[in-house]
Amino acid sequence: MFDHTIFFALISVPCLVTGVCFWVLQKNISKREAARERRDEARKRNDFLLIKGLGAAITLGEETAKAVQRLDPSCNGDMSGALAYAQAMKREQKEFLQKQGIENLR
Repeated sequence: MFDHTIFFALISVPCLVTGVCFWVLQKNISKREAARERRDEARKRNDFLLIKGLGAAITLGEETAKAVQRLDPSCNGDMSGALAYAQAMKREQKEFLQKQGIENLR
């Protein structure tokens, strides 16, 4: 006659193996999600710093153009065009970032 203890032991082995496999898979998925979140945060921080750096470079260019205009009025036409372009780009960037902020509030 067939022993019930052996029968239940044989049934529990595949369940145990399957459970361990799923546990290992879940652990790997969790690690990948955590790594993806860290990369996303680093990418956001990098984008933020790039935008700040661009703003600083534009501001530096504006102030340099204003200083050169004060020192050498003969190059006024060249500097006026560059200054106007830098200011327009700064406004355009600010408007874009504001629009993105408003759209992402939804």
